[in-house]
Amino acid sequence: MAPFGDKARKYPGGFIDLSQGTPVDPTPQFIQNAFSAASNSPSYPVVAGTATLKDAIRKWSIEKLGASGEFDVLPTIGSKEFIALLPTFLQSKKVLYPKVAYPTYLVSALMASAQATAVEIDAGTWPAADLAWLNSPSNPTGQVQTDQELTACINWARKNKSILASDECYLSFSSNAKSILALANGDNTGLIAVLSLSKRSNLAGYRAGFVVGDSKVIDQIRQVRKHAGLMVPLPVQQAMITALSDENHVKEQAERYNRRRQVLKQALLSKGFKVEYSEAGLYIWCTKGEDGYKTVDYFANLGILVTPGAFYGSDNFVRIALTATDESIKKAADRVSQ
Repeated sequence: MAPFGDKARKYPGGFIDLSQGTPVDPTPQFIQNAFSAASNSPSYPVVAGTATLKDAIRKWSIEKLGASGEFDVLPTIGSKEFIALLPTFLQSKKVLYPKVAYPTYLVSALMASAQATAVEIDAGTWPAADLAWLNSPSNPTGQVQTDQELTACINWARKNKSILASDECYLSFSSNAKSILALANGDNTGLIAVLSLSKRSNLAGYRAGFVVGDSKVIDQIRQVRKHAGLMVPLPVQQAMITALSDENHVKEQAERYNRRRQVLKQALLSKGFKVEYSEAGLYIWCTKGEDGYKTVDYFANLGILVTPGAFYGSDNFVRIALTATDESIKKAADRVSQ
């Protein structure tokens, strides 16, 4: 990526970085206030989280994920560290992950010396494995899986007595996406939903995430994490409690991304790009029907840096992040249109 970044930075109109999904909008002030108020934190936090935080996650999971039946919760240091370490925690031997996907699923299997196999969403084609990953809405494509597809994955996990881990970090940005816990009918055996406040509440710098699901699996993970020192700092836990208590700021952020998506999408379509999926999440997944690196170069000539689809398992697409200011997105759209 370095040569494309160098080229894009030389554009006389200024550099626009749309290659990383890192939030740029402010952390809501009321969450900042909660974090500051809890800053006197001399004691070690516990890995399991405070009782108040666990209650907040449980309540939110019932109301927003549709979770029912018996389940447990566990705060995490963002979602990425949990994804990267889960096969290690579980001592997984065979791991399935989506063919077009965030690379950490594959890396997590390699870190655990597990066999990693890329699969399509159709669980009817999946081989036996200890652990399978889902990601809906998807990074990078923004695709939302159907109830039927998710249910088939749940059935595969039950049939194989395997663990199904669903990365649902972009769930708050789609009215159509469902958690696997909403489709489990109260039987959460083998099911884990992974959530993050990084995008939902612009808390990427806080490293605030959590998991919800099978009580036995979460307890197994918790026991290992105790010895690894993987504790969410107490001020961050308080910020999480506050963030989970409000949905208005989440709706406002989702609307921002939707506006940015429409502005940039229209410019791309006007120049013959094909936009695939991209209905949810923080990205536009598109192609000019050519090698993705050639498309990256096209954008670099406009002072814009985007990510080649090859990073995610697709050679002909690029991923364009919407995590830039309204002004930057408008400038990028204008450069494409002109």
